[in-house]
Amino acid sequence: VGIIGCGNIAEPYARDIASYPQVDLVGVADLEVERAQGLAEKYDCEAYASNEALLADESVDLVVNLTIHHAHYDVVTQCLAAGKHVHSEKPLALTYEEAAQLVRLAEKKGLRLGCSPFTFMGEAQQTAWKAINEGRVGPVRAVYAEVNHGRIETWHPNPAPFYDVGALFDVGVYPLTIITAMFGPARKVSAYGRVIYPDRVTYDGAPFHIDTPDFIVASVELENGTLARLTTNFYVGKQGKQKGIEFHGDLGSLYLSSWQSFAADVELADYGGEYEPIPLLKPGYEGTEWGRAALDMAEAIEAGRPHRATGEQAAHVVEILCAIAESVEAGCTVDVHSSFSQPALMEWACLLYTSPS
Repeated sequence: VGIIGCGNIAEPYARDIASYPQVDLVGVADLEVERAQGLAEKYDCEAYASNEALLADESVDLVVNLTIHHAHYDVVTQCLAAGKHVHSEKPLALTYEEAAQLVRLAEKKGLRLGCSPFTFMGEAQQTAWKAINEGRVGPVRAVYAEVNHGRIETWHPNPAPFYDVGALFDVGVYPLTIITAMFGPARKVSAYGRVIYPDRVTYDGAPFHIDTPDFIVASVELENGTLARLTTNFYVGKQGKQKGIEFHGDLGSLYLSSWQSFAADVELADYGGEYEPIPLLKPGYEGTEWGRAALDMAEAIEAGRPHRATGEQAAHVVEILCAIAESVEAGCTVDVHSSFSQPALMEWACLLYTSPS
């Protein structure tokens, strides 16, 4: 495995990938060579002088792309053209047309293409998914997803790229990916959004202005009839009480307290009853295991099976994001046309059973 992009998120990715005995972290690359050198020194791997140098190394089979949002399409294209399997950070691209091009290029070259977010692979998320599959809340007809992601400038040294793409493309992808993994593709969206806090200041004291909506509410109608309401913003912080995802069915409701943490709480309530915790299928990883999807892809390549966090699903989610953005701008309902094959539950989730009691 090689990593391209050595910014904030590269440290946890490198930590996880370097810890897996099944794969070898060969090296890292970044436009700022000093950043690559620092990461390489910490994890005892090579710091390449350029992306091209990493891609020219025949010992690199799989590239993890951790560049900024705007570079994803170009970097993934470059990696696939070099004959490398790719797992990219989200979103796969900023337009559906570009995302679909990447899926077609990977298929043409016989390469694996994967993309974050992959948090549906977490212990809590798998527990919730399995409970829903077992019919413990009956058919799910309504889903509420909350993404109150706070103000990026309070913790990130370079918030501008996040605000340029907006909260929808940066973090709205998390619950959308979980929901579509569980229930299948979307077919229609209707949304409203605007900029509610336009003038901001970085933690270094530099003022900046944003134009991309930092608050969006969307209704997403899935092909199976389930209706999801998504709220996503870069304003409300962690103190907000609306968190995670609620799944409401004919027989009851299931609550997943976080769409990101693998050790999130999972609670179940009969219709009209009170929520009670249900145990995770196995102890949850605290936080997010950032290397999990890359490892799954590597193991899938060896085993000749499909990997779970696919480019096909990621491209579909990009189409949903673009449809929401179009709905916000045009004030109308927008159709979604693409599809994908839903991922399988993790092997350990298939083997373990949670008693309804």
